[in-house]
Amino acid sequence: MVKCKCWALSTKKDEDKLLEDDDSEQIIPLDQIIPPAIVQFLDDMEREKPIRFTSQQVRIATGSFCSILGSGGFGIVYKGIMSINKYVAVKVLNGTSNKRIEEQFMAEVSTIGRIHHHNLVRLYRFCFEPSLIALVYEFMVNGSLDKHLFKANQGEMIGFDKLHEIALGTARGIRYLHEECAHKIIHHDIKPGNILLDSNFCAKVADFGLAKLCNREKTHITMTGGRGTPGYAAPELWMPLLVTHKCDVYSFGMLLFEIIGRRRNMDTTLGDSQQWFPIWAWEIYEKNQLKELMIDCEIEEKDLEVVERMLKVALCCCQYRPENRPMMSVIVKMLEGLLEVPEPLNPFTHLFSGSNQPNVSATRMSWNVSGSTWSSSV
Repeated sequence: MVKCKCWALSTKKDEDKLLEDDDSEQIIPLDQIIPPAIVQFLDDMEREKPIRFTSQQVRIATGSFCSILGSGGFGIVYKGIMSINKYVAVKVLNGTSNKRIEEQFMAEVSTIGRIHHHNLVRLYRFCFEPSLIALVYEFMVNGSLDKHLFKANQGEMIGFDKLHEIALGTARGIRYLHEECAHKIIHHDIKPGNILLDSNFCAKVADFGLAKLCNREKTHITMTGGRGTPGYAAPELWMPLLVTHKCDVYSFGMLLFEIIGRRRNMDTTLGDSQQWFPIWAWEIYEKNQLKELMIDCEIEEKDLEVVERMLKVALCCCQYRPENRPMMSVIVKMLEGLLEVPEPLNPFTHLFSGSNQPNVSATRMSWNVSGSTWSSSV
């Protein structure tokens, strides 16, 4: 990582100076250099919570982009500072397609920019100029969950008490997106790399570049091409099937498997039976051999109850048919221990004998209604 001094926009005078500098340059109407749809979108968003930044303000906040936090297909994330002791993460979008960048920018700003929740990363500011497209987020000092789950040194692993809190916080964040926002928000890319951790290891769902807003009245959405990350994306995202918010539930289940195993679900360095953790975990559960799981995953006896609950929830979430997956409000209550987790069906029968599964029970049918009306006595 390159280290250097980052300057903050700490006073009103600094910002006024930047505006004066900007005024000295030749002014070109926005609608001549930025698509009209984007101009209208930016005008609308200025009436919402995030504040618009100029490219020069972003460069000052990041010290001319000198400290890199990470990178990916979307672009590069830099560390910056907005005011005294207020650090930020600045995501600079880039790619080969301007249209794709614009879509990702609008997806992130229009979703996370309008809402606020304890378990969702907060968007402070944004910039959209011909020379720079950037999003300014709150800085998460402990980085992403994947950096802690997949460490080589087992002694540095997060304990299961804290991992359970992270799983629960993630579930609460997704529940808010699905069931508590004015518009239902489908994230489409739940995975450890998109779960950020603050100084107290509180989980915050991040990266809304693939997110999609939809009216609550709509039961499904139309997809144009696959979304999400292979290995976490639900089957319906890659097949000609109806897509609902339950695709996030499937991805959350895959995330739970990686939390339980503290390893990537696919590991070709292991024996054939353990290469794909979810199906090995199902076989262990089906044979009632959780002791073997505890030994292989270095789970202590005191954590057995919480790990078994998380495993059963993961198996319920990863059902092939979306209607067999519980809603996030139900998942939260099961993880909290307020609801008993029913015996899960085998999520992987479709891999061996087609996609047929047993008829769903009344309990699983109730998963598709509001969590507040769900009862373990159904």
